[in-house]
Amino acid sequence: MKHNVMLTVASLLSILFMTFHLTDDIVRGMEKGGASNLVAVPILVVWLYGTLVLAERRSGYVIILLGSFLGLSIPVIHMMGKGVGGNIAKSNGAFFFIWTIIALGVTALFSVILSVRGLWTLQWGQSR
Repeated sequence: MKHNVMLTVASLLSILFMTFHLTDDIVRGMEKGGASNLVAVPILVVWLYGTLVLAERRSGYVIILLGSFLGLSIPVIHMMGKGVGGNIAKSNGAFFFIWTIIALGVTALFSVILSVRGLWTLQWGQSR
């Protein structure tokens, strides 16, 4: 599979998992669920634009890289401290919540690797 197709798919999955995660945080009461959560919409739109419209461009790789670092921070934040055990693990929908943050971590880290590779290739002018 081509490098850029894999990057596009991984980035789109990360965006999808981010929306699932934010929704689940609101449902569980971890986030307020007010208008302040709408800040995520333009962030995700820029990430989506970088993924689909700016594909194979330096700006697209940078946007994906930044969005992927954001996505990668979610599992790290949730696993710090008490982690996702205890009350979260015993609640309804815990499997989906935990699976989502793990899947987000995997797709985001893969996107980081692929976007760095894409930037590296552009920097040295190597053919793809």
